[in-house]
Amino acid sequence: MDKVNGPRNGDRSSPVVDGPTNPMVTPLLTDLYQFTMAYAYWKAGKHDERAVFDLYFRRNPFGGEYTIFAGLEECIRLIANFKFTEEEISFVKQALPSSCEEAFYNYLRGIDCSDVEVYAISEGSVVFPKVPLVRVEGPVAVVQLLETPFVNLINYASLVTTNAARHRFVAGKSKVLLEFGLRRAQGPDGGISASKYCYMGGFDATSNVAAGMLFGIPLRGTHSHAFVSSFMSQDEIINKSLCSSDGLRTCEDFPSAVQTWLNKIQWLPSFHGTFGETNQSELAAFTSYALAFPTDFLALVDTYDVMRSGIPNFCAVALALNDLGYRAKGIRLDSGDLAYLSCETRKFFMAIEKEFGVPGFGKINISASNDLNEETLDALNKQGHEVDAFGIGTYLVTCYAQAALGCVFKLVEINNQPRIKLSEDVSKVSIPCKKRSFRLYGKEGYPLVDIMSGENEPAPKVGERILCRHPFNESKRAYVVPQQVEELLKCYWAGKSGKAVECLPALKDIRDRCIKQLEKMRPDHMRRLNPTPYKVSVSAKLYDFIHFLWLNEAPVGELQ
Repeated sequence: MDKVNGPRNGDRSSPVVDGPTNPMVTPLLTDLYQFTMAYAYWKAGKHDERAVFDLYFRRNPFGGEYTIFAGLEECIRLIANFKFTEEEISFVKQALPSSCEEAFYNYLRGIDCSDVEVYAISEGSVVFPKVPLVRVEGPVAVVQLLETPFVNLINYASLVTTNAARHRFVAGKSKVLLEFGLRRAQGPDGGISASKYCYMGGFDATSNVAAGMLFGIPLRGTHSHAFVSSFMSQDEIINKSLCSSDGLRTCEDFPSAVQTWLNKIQWLPSFHGTFGETNQSELAAFTSYALAFPTDFLALVDTYDVMRSGIPNFCAVALALNDLGYRAKGIRLDSGDLAYLSCETRKFFMAIEKEFGVPGFGKINISASNDLNEETLDALNKQGHEVDAFGIGTYLVTCYAQAALGCVFKLVEINNQPRIKLSEDVSKVSIPCKKRSFRLYGKEGYPLVDIMSGENEPAPKVGERILCRHPFNESKRAYVVPQQVEELLKCYWAGKSGKAVECLPALKDIRDRCIKQLEKMRPDHMRRLNPTPYKVSVSAKLYDFIHFLWLNEAPVGELQ
């Protein structure tokens, strides 16, 4: 369940936080080299040196120009409960060389995150490359042990949340989006995480019952083709009676009422030549499902033939339910030309409403599934369709279009000394020192640029001109006069420093934040094709320092 990172006894610096959602997220969920480095730090007497690490990514996913930050809550849950068990220490002892001293394992026994501080952008925010999503400060050996789990917990979470947000953008605000990916996800944790973060990214519900229980996500789902094809005829229906919605009357033979309505539909002049005899086993399945769920009748109509059988059979059952005061929920299309079939289905429903005078029948919900992705949603929009809800699975939860976000965790300062990581690939050069990050907004309310500055530099002020520089390209620079300034990094874990911390919001609140953040973005940053890159910059002072440190650390070559 979503828990608020609530204060203990009103003290915001001492949060009470449940453990990670997945019990496999323990101090051992890390790479072996984190333990070998921890031992080497300890052996050198460096393990308690105060270090600062930035977690960020280098490139937006899916060919887009924005990313949604997710996974922060699970990181806080981990560090709030970070403690090695004797069994875990025993295993680490077996994994490391026998030459490692026993005193190191006593050191591990005493480790927790009380000396660690975590600063982060709010979960559900729109974020951009190079800007730190999370800044972790603490003893270098302890923070190093947090690197792999933090990257693991944020990488996929941010990727799939962004994927969900992109699907929502293409589908539009008015459509219902359902996450149906559990069976195709990469294992149980992939399925649970996908359901949580797709909801965060703007989806409305999931088919995943476990995720519904854990996170309070609305559940949706009806039946499969197997249910339809399991019936042979109406004779299999034993309990045939159905009480009306108001409880005042009972239809003793509901299947006969359904058959009567089907005959009426078949004789309508509007449908002459559209269909003849429908599949009777399908009709039996729909009738049986309606008897089980009269208030939630939604039928999968493509087991045999959508327009010649599925839709007429559905309408017959829906009209029989209507006589008893129930309103059918809708149909699902899972194959074929979804644009054409949805439009033909809508025409059929409108004709039923007109011919039989059933108010609202023409607006019955049409859902569609069948390996949908961003491209197919976009194509459907261009063709024109009548689908109200989309069930999306494989391409969504597996992030088929991109395997990973590529988060990195880089040392930027140790013992108050800024550090830089150099590379022949400029995109891999890190931005040194402990930094503050700000989002500057323009007159129209859109974000203009994110700017990083040194920790002790004055913050940008509304109405005051500030020079924003590209971190590595000397010629790319611009003056900005912000109309609003938002500081991005906030304290979410203070350890024993006594600083006030932000509360972890409920999942629904993070989802709302994500939706509002996306609405604030300029349309050209959001478009699918050739989006405009969002500007990420550094202050003039930080720019000068980056290049000073770069020259200072880079070895000087010698020509013979």
